[in-house]
Amino acid sequence: MAAQIIAPIMGGLSTFLSIYTALLFIRILLSWFPNIDWSNPICSALYQLTEPYLNLFRSIIPPIGGLDLSAMLAIFALYFLSDAVGELGRVAISLAYSYSV
Repeated sequence: MAAQIIAPIMGGLSTFLSIYTALLFIRILLSWFPNIDWSNPICSALYQLTEPYLNLFRSIIPPIGGLDLSAMLAIFALYFLSDAVGELGRVAISLAYSYSV
């Protein structure tokens, strides 16, 4: 019974992580263009959504010579977390299926 509850939660969390990863990629790509107006409401919202997460990794790896490697570490962490959540979801679905049969 608990596996039937956990599976949709893990699926939703996996979807959220995929969307957040896409937003992070967009933020990183936009940072390559110096003429971007970050006061634009869309860019500002993107900045506010991604900056706290990126700051976590900037405290671990500071920018080296103008190159921010913390973004790469942040994306790897998101991929790892997304894979772990997806695997837990698959396990929960298989458990729910095996108990219902």
